[in-house]
Amino acid sequence: MASKGTRDAYGKTLLELGRDDKRIVALDADLSSSTRTVLFAKAFPERFFNAGVAEADMIGTAAGLASVGLIPFASTFAVFGTGRCYDQIRQAVCISQSNVKIVVTHGGITVGEDGATHQMIEDVSLMSGLPNMRVIVPADAHQAEAAVRLAARTDGPFFIRLSREKFPVIYEENPKFELGKADILREGKDLTFVAMGLMVSNCLEASEILSKEGIEAEVINCASVKPIDKQTLVASAKKTGIIVTAEEHSVIGGLGSQVLSAISEECPVPLKTLGIEDRFGLSGKPGELVKYFELDPESIARKAKEFLGGKKR
Repeated sequence: MASKGTRDAYGKTLLELGRDDKRIVALDADLSSSTRTVLFAKAFPERFFNAGVAEADMIGTAAGLASVGLIPFASTFAVFGTGRCYDQIRQAVCISQSNVKIVVTHGGITVGEDGATHQMIEDVSLMSGLPNMRVIVPADAHQAEAAVRLAARTDGPFFIRLSREKFPVIYEENPKFELGKADILREGKDLTFVAMGLMVSNCLEASEILSKEGIEAEVINCASVKPIDKQTLVASAKKTGIIVTAEEHSVIGGLGSQVLSAISEECPVPLKTLGIEDRFGLSGKPGELVKYFELDPESIARKAKEFLGGKKR
């Protein structure tokens, strides 16, 4: 599969949105080349605001701009765009339901050599816990573009998590994307994979590995982490009877926790969460780190098979 960058898709889409709607403004915390908001900055310098290394100020400014009818997109690295300014997001954005779109890049362990300090693996948990916040983790560049467009035309707070690394392309161009709707990318009967971000393509590869061993895995892309598609998840749980979630995030408070909460009342089934076990990341090449934390397709397939064998006897 060809690979494209989700942050590249964001920069391109933000530029296109800016051409169509003069209410769109962009803010960055001195990282516009990396987040790709530099494209918007060059085209519309009067609508671009560099807050410098002052993420809290960036969020407060974004909320102020939203209060006068503008549509601000605030961007930086995931570690800075959630951890450094959590209080401002809570107070200035979520409580007042400000029309602020927080789009972060460099999420997860695939930040690579920058190490644990920059590998944000708690951001989905932090943002999902905030009332009024919508949380999206696109599976590829085309879905990232669709998510950004949806955020621009939908009132209220959004958090969209993108990556430094390029992802395999799963969707055709201009895919349909709905809040609270998950996509079944592969039908299966023996177990269900539920994933977000890069892990969607890894789970698709894992399902092919398992298929060669006679195990048919359903694969669900849960890009809309909040609101979550309870109906699709429960239906799949009833069909396969076992769920394995996968995320480039801590296993605490992330996608696995959201899925467990969604199915537990109507269809409690065995569920295993694959992600970063209660620890920080470490420095290394992105591909090496994915293998080290056993989130590569081969490891996902092996762990799913082991879990399936232990639960379906």
